[in-house]
Amino acid sequence: MKIRWRLRMAAAQREVWTGTQLQRLLAERAGLQMSSASVSALFTKEPSQVKMSTLIALCTALECTPNDLFEVDTTPVGRPAAPPRPVADLPKTASARGRSMPPL
Repeated sequence: MKIRWRLRMAAAQREVWTGTQLQRLLAERAGLQMSSASVSALFTKEPSQVKMSTLIALCTALECTPNDLFEVDTTPVGRPAAPPRPVADLPKTASARGRSMPPL
């Protein structure tokens, strides 16, 4: 599953074009004071995690839902099966537990 951060798009649809505008909206509408650097990072980078309180503040400030801020690709990802290890690759003097075997 892949998740794309779409804050810039959600903000642009509400005519919020800069981090400074977003910072002001967060303070006015949601009561969240964030540093310019933090707002800029949210605006320009895809975060690896977002606090729930920040997500709620973003939704409040932009009058949107979390669905407007994320794009989730739920296409199943097929995982290749590991090929079985051939018996011929095992040493003849060792068992699966690593103990030595008597000679054949």
